[in-house]
Amino acid sequence: MASDNTQIVTRFAPSPTGFLHIGGARTALFNWLFARHHGGKALLRIEDTDKARSTQEAIDAILDGLDWLGLDYDEEPTFQSSRAERHAEVAHKMLEAGHAYRCFATTEELAEMRDAQRVAKQPLRYDGRWRDRDPSEAPDGTPFTVRLKVTKEGSTSIQDLVQGEVTVQNEEIDDYIILRADGSPTYMLAAVVDDHDMGCTHIIRGDDHLNNAFRQLPIYHAMDQIEGGWNDPIYAHIPLIHGSDGAKLSKRHGALGVEAYRDEMGIIPDALFNYLLRLGWGYGDKEIISRAEAIELFDLSGVGKSPSRFDIAKLQNLNGLYIRDMDDAKLAALVGARIDGEHDPALLEQAMPVLKTRAKDIDELVEGSAFLFEQRPLALTEKAAGLLGDEAKSRLAQVSARLAAEKDWTLEPLEASLKELAGELELGLGKLAQPLRAALTGRTTSPGIFDVLVLLGREESLARIDAQAAPAGN
Repeated sequence: MASDNTQIVTRFAPSPTGFLHIGGARTALFNWLFARHHGGKALLRIEDTDKARSTQEAIDAILDGLDWLGLDYDEEPTFQSSRAERHAEVAHKMLEAGHAYRCFATTEELAEMRDAQRVAKQPLRYDGRWRDRDPSEAPDGTPFTVRLKVTKEGSTSIQDLVQGEVTVQNEEIDDYIILRADGSPTYMLAAVVDDHDMGCTHIIRGDDHLNNAFRQLPIYHAMDQIEGGWNDPIYAHIPLIHGSDGAKLSKRHGALGVEAYRDEMGIIPDALFNYLLRLGWGYGDKEIISRAEAIELFDLSGVGKSPSRFDIAKLQNLNGLYIRDMDDAKLAALVGARIDGEHDPALLEQAMPVLKTRAKDIDELVEGSAFLFEQRPLALTEKAAGLLGDEAKSRLAQVSARLAAEKDWTLEPLEASLKELAGELELGLGKLAQPLRAALTGRTTSPGIFDVLVLLGREESLARIDAQAAPAGN
C-alpha cells in the first residue's frame, strides 16, 4: 500500500477501439479529480496493444474528448504498444524465478478441456496441465505460451476504497497467459507492468474490472519477491453507469460518445463535467459544482456503491443552467461556430442575454439566433405564413407607420408605441405581435418581440415589416 508521504499518482487507461464513451469519461474525471485534490499526478495511458482494433482515429477522438472536458495530464501519454519489450522482460524474469512456466498445450487441447468442463458443469479455467511438467517433455520447436504460476492456497483480500473489503479464494484464479505464443504480452501483464513503471499508487476504474485486480496482484507479489519495490496499488472500483430504466447503459439510452454530446446534442463541457461528477458521487445536496469546487471537495469517500442512472433530461436541464450563467462572449463563440454561412459576431453576442433564457443546448441557440442573419425576403414557416392574411398585412402597414415615427429605438419606447396603437385599434397586443413576429423572424416563436426589434435595428426591422405589409403582387 502507498505510504502517507507517497505522492498520489492516478492513471486513465482507455483502449482506442472506439470513441470516448460516457463511462470512460467519468472514470477519467474521477482519476483526474482525485489526483488534483491530493496534489498528485494524473497520467494518461493509451492501451493500444490490440493492433487489429486500435485506430488513430479513436486515439484522436479520446484525446480530443479529454481536452474538451478540460482534463489535462502531467506527462505526455504513454502508449502501451511501445513497451512490449519491457513487458516481455518482466515475464521472463518471472519465468526464470519460477513464478511463471511454459505451456505447450495446443489450441485443440484447450478447446477439448473447455468442452469437458462445460459437460461437467465446471468453471471454465485452465487446468494447470503444464504447471509442474518439465518443458523437455514437449517436442523441440513446439510453440508455447507463458503462464503465471498463481498460488492456489488461501485467499486474497482487497480493501477497496469504494467496495470495501473483497475476498477471493486463490484457487478461483487460473494460471492465465502473460506471453502469447508469438511473444507478445497480454493485457493483464502489460497493465501491471505499466502501472508499476508509471508509479501509479491508486487504480480507479469501473467495477467490471474488480476481478482483474485479483488476477493482477499475483504479478505484483511475484515481482516484489524477485526485485522488491512492487507495492500493491490501492484500488477503487466504481459502480457502472446504467440507463434511466436501470438497465446497463447502451446505445438505446442515447448518445454514448463524448463527441456526440458536444456535436449532436449541444452540451457545453462545464455542464457535462458537473453532470459526470454527480453521477455516482455526491457532496450533500450540492448539485451545481464548479471545477475549482470539485477539486476542493472530491474524494472517493463520496462515491456510492450502487450503479448510477444516466438521465439525458437531467443533463439537458443542467446544461441550460450553465448556458444561462455563461459569459455571453464565450457562449456566442460556441454558437457562432455552428452557424452555417456568415453572421455578425457582435450582434450574436448582443443577442445572447435574450436568447439563452430558455435554451437547453447550443443547437437551440443556433436555431433561435437564425432570424438575425436571414436575408430578405424571409422564408416563412407554414404556421408563420398562416398568420399573415390580408387583415394581418393591413395591420402590419399600420405598425410600420407607427414604428417609423419612433425616434428612440429601444425597448420601452417601442413597447409604448405598439401598446398605444393596439389601444387605438381596440385590439389586444397579441393581435399585432403575432403577425409582427412572423414578419420579423419568419417563425411563430422567438424572443420577446421588442427584443427582436432592438436586435434587428430600425432599418432592417422596418424593411422586413414592409416586405410582408405590401399588398400581394407588388
